[in-house]
Amino acid sequence: SAGEYEAVVLFDGDPNRFRGKGMLKAVGNVNTEIAEALVGKDAGELRAIDEALVALDGTPNKARLGGNAVLSVSLAVARALAHSQRLPVFQLLKEQYQLPERPNRLPYPMMVILEGGRHADNSTDFQEYLVVPEGAPSVHEGVRWGVEVMMALKDILKKEHLSTNVGNEGAFAPAGIASNELPLELITAAIEVAGFVPGKDVYIAMDPASSEVFDEGMYRLPKDGKALNSQEMIDLFLSWVEKYPFISLEDVLDENDWEHWPELTAKLREKNVLSIGDDLTVTNVQRLKQAIDQQAISGLLVKYNQVASLSETIDAMVLANKNDIATIVSHRGGGETNGTFMIDLAVAAGARYVKVGPTRGERVGKYNRLIAIEQLLAQPGA
Repeated sequence: SAGEYEAVVLFDGDPNRFRGKGMLKAVGNVNTEIAEALVGKDAGELRAIDEALVALDGTPNKARLGGNAVLSVSLAVARALAHSQRLPVFQLLKEQYQLPERPNRLPYPMMVILEGGRHADNSTDFQEYLVVPEGAPSVHEGVRWGVEVMMALKDILKKEHLSTNVGNEGAFAPAGIASNELPLELITAAIEVAGFVPGKDVYIAMDPASSEVFDEGMYRLPKDGKALNSQEMIDLFLSWVEKYPFISLEDVLDENDWEHWPELTAKLREKNVLSIGDDLTVTNVQRLKQAIDQQAISGLLVKYNQVASLSETIDAMVLANKNDIATIVSHRGGGETNGTFMIDLAVAAGARYVKVGPTRGERVGKYNRLIAIEQLLAQPGA
């Protein structure tokens, strides 16, 4: 799933090659027009490089060259600069963008352990159910806690005769699950079975991705046989907050339902639950400013592919931090890569969480990088 305000991914459209989703056009743009514009420029000025890329594209959503082309170069230059200076990427970013010293702790895992919506077939209407090991004493223990909860959930799903196959993000995607609420019951039970205290050691988070179920003014939930208006949707999630150990909710409302976001966020704030914008804000400074003005969110999901340049991503994170809005750097649900740049970004810019699934190599590699950074910073003189 993707928000309608995200940067454009440029596909070839040739149905005989990758069913139209080849990227030779984007690659061609990198090797020709972008290369011609950048060769000879100083790679030591990352913001200037990004400004040149944005100007070269000339559209508000990177539609001409492709967000995939622009972002790939933006991140590649940063990696090359870090390598040339023999610095970890997170340290290079802190120096280049003059980011403040890291907070008291590194970003903690926000781990997707059950998924539905467009990420799975015949599972829940809502997209993601997550666990957050907020009480863990360290990153590596937090990763262990999250995985152990997932292991416990696997046993519970088997007892319920539900599938333990995994979906796009490496989380369980049980076909035929009875309701959208049932995963909350199962995950709470899994936290306890794993030996942790719900709401103290490990919390629950959700990303309903409600724009995907919004149609003609109503939130349509076939799994529950319901169609809810905005107020009813808010009330549904507030009732769940009362019953389950929530720490955050993301995209509870549609990306254009600005009218109701402030009420949602105010009520969640009273419960100490983050109200996170993703499709609403798409890592875009202008949409983030609107959300700040309307007090529409208390958390910002960050995906650099949404805005398609490193500098614009960091600008959004800095603006969020200045306005006491928590930042959560996220993987991509579908076409995720083996790269771990998002983890270095999260560390450099002081994100509160990193949102990543618990299995599949492209997800596990990100947790490995986070643990490696923790070990690096624990060394004397780090």
